[in-house]
Amino acid sequence: MFAVYAAEPSPQDPLAALRVGDRPDPEVPAGWVRVGVKAASLNMHDLWTLRGVGIKADKFPMILGCDGAGVLDDGTEVVLHSVIGDPNWTGDETLDPGRTLLTEKYQGTFADYVVVPARNALKKPEGLSFEEAACMGTAWLTAYRMLFVKSGLRPGQTMLVQGASGGVATALIQLGRAAGYRVWVTGRSEEKRALAEQLGAHATFESGARLPDRVDAVFETVGKATWSHSMKALKPGGIVVISGATSGDATAAELQRLFFLQLRVVGSTMGTREELGDLLAFCALNGLRPQIGTTLPMDQAEQGFKAMLDGETAGKIVFTR
Repeated sequence: MFAVYAAEPSPQDPLAALRVGDRPDPEVPAGWVRVGVKAASLNMHDLWTLRGVGIKADKFPMILGCDGAGVLDDGTEVVLHSVIGDPNWTGDETLDPGRTLLTEKYQGTFADYVVVPARNALKKPEGLSFEEAACMGTAWLTAYRMLFVKSGLRPGQTMLVQGASGGVATALIQLGRAAGYRVWVTGRSEEKRALAEQLGAHATFESGARLPDRVDAVFETVGKATWSHSMKALKPGGIVVISGATSGDATAAELQRLFFLQLRVVGSTMGTREELGDLLAFCALNGLRPQIGTTLPMDQAEQGFKAMLDGETAGKIVFTR
């Protein structure tokens, strides 16, 4: 079958490991289902896989793609939940020590077919296109958990999203606006800030700019480049929810500010199957659709990877079959 895959780990030049070509058709274990992929979205996780981060060397070649939407063999249209855990685990599967994401242990979605446990294929809402549905399982689910499970924010409070145009950031803007929060956003360029305002941000600011007031919560996916600004932006007792560090680890933890102002720092990773179901229902109730910046045929995937590597995103990058 056709696939976009990582041939080997390439830490310094991730695109050197990217391949487009044939891979073996997947076998379907008992309790799993085969999904004919219609659309799949690109995540920063895919670049980390190309670099060899979070994946053992003996797992290469690895078909890329954490997210996807497609059709079961019986014709059912589905959205994929990317977290695969121990079937005997009870409770929050993101806390399962043995849990993994597609592309870490199991082959991913950038292919004609992907196989997943039957519980990981959720029925696609009729109102979502395959391209839109393919954005839900990682970026939008991550944003939903950060906002509604981890932050403790109440409607009417102020949230700051660091970075205006990535997949998680654009989801946070849209979800926060729909839920009744005051949404502030930082962005490196006028174009990125304009996109945030188009998606519902109440105000946008240049990266690192002094804000009119301190905020109740900051949502971080950037890390080193924005961390100090995030800590300074918080009200006493405020919270930073962090799900990524695309610019690297923070050089200083700002510990004095942390304890003196009684700030809270909370990590968040992906989300549960139940939360994905709630996210899909929330989007349907509020008419929300993911911001898709680029749609490409899967055989032109390298173009999308280059755009993400260069930081030239305006929402999600989606590949179609």
